[in-house]
Amino acid sequence: MSAILQVGLIGYGLAGSVFHAPLIQHTPGLALHAIVSSQRDRLLRTFTDVHVHAQVDDLLADPAIDAVVIATPNEQHAPLALAALQAGKHVLVDKPFALSTAEARSVVDAARSAERVVSVFQNRRFDADYLSLRGVLESGALGRIAECHSHFDRFRPQVRDRWRESDAPGSGLWMDLGPHLLDQMLQLFGWPEAISADIDAQREGARSDDYFHAVLHYPGLRAIVHAGSLVAASAPRFAVHGSHGSYLKDGRDMQEDQLRQGIAPGAPGWGLDPVHGQHVQVDDDGNVQRRSVDNALGDYRRFYTAFRDAMLGDGEPPVTAEQALQLMRLLEAGRESADTGRRVDLR
Repeated sequence: MSAILQVGLIGYGLAGSVFHAPLIQHTPGLALHAIVSSQRDRLLRTFTDVHVHAQVDDLLADPAIDAVVIATPNEQHAPLALAALQAGKHVLVDKPFALSTAEARSVVDAARSAERVVSVFQNRRFDADYLSLRGVLESGALGRIAECHSHFDRFRPQVRDRWRESDAPGSGLWMDLGPHLLDQMLQLFGWPEAISADIDAQREGARSDDYFHAVLHYPGLRAIVHAGSLVAASAPRFAVHGSHGSYLKDGRDMQEDQLRQGIAPGAPGWGLDPVHGQHVQVDDDGNVQRRSVDNALGDYRRFYTAFRDAMLGDGEPPVTAEQALQLMRLLEAGRESADTGRRVDLR
């Protein structure tokens, strides 16, 4: 394998153009070698040193490519991952990993047989707000945690004509934001005893779910993940309550907005969250005390750095196969809970 790992990118929609291409280009040790897209003219104007293919097979047949990143509609994730592994490539799949646990397991098994790295793009493990919350929890400042609320709300009353909001397999908000929010809770608190979920389509003309509210049940703790599309006045991004106080964090990580604005990863101010969280306590006299909490620095390049290192044989991938399978199981259990109207036991 060459010192600079050559990466092929399949798909140049939102995920491919806004997230993956810039992050690959700004991660030392990686080079964006080729892209599969129907937008050939646009790409040839954008890139001078990247091969542009119309067909996936052309990219997979290129012996120079070490790894393939899959940033396509969700129903194509598993089939393309299997094809890339069969071609001898390492694979990174944008979330969700697959449409089902069975599909995901077939990809994991194929990666093991091919002796190649496979991972799923859980970039929000490197959000500034999430890293700040993790630091607060690890410090013990909140004591025993009783509630953790994670909201990712938007105000998008109009249904857009795009695959994420269609009725295609894998569309909808549960498979879009659910993987991020659930993964963060699994990283913080581990595997829950049960899940209760409500998933709905609330907007007029919605063809897939655009709302979810799920509760992860732990002994003495409830972790709540929530996302809506008709929320003009958002709740705090995180609200965590424990025996020694609460932590509240408004706003969201800036990296997606920075990428959309064309700001290069690593530029001055990259991943810097200007909205600080607050540690709220009540003293013995009942007085409320608020203290600002310094933010951690977010950086999605850390995901790609870990993926690069894993391909070179130095450590685990940023999301292991076991973690990818576990999250798929939780997504399926949440859907089962919503469909049946009951709590699903996970023990």
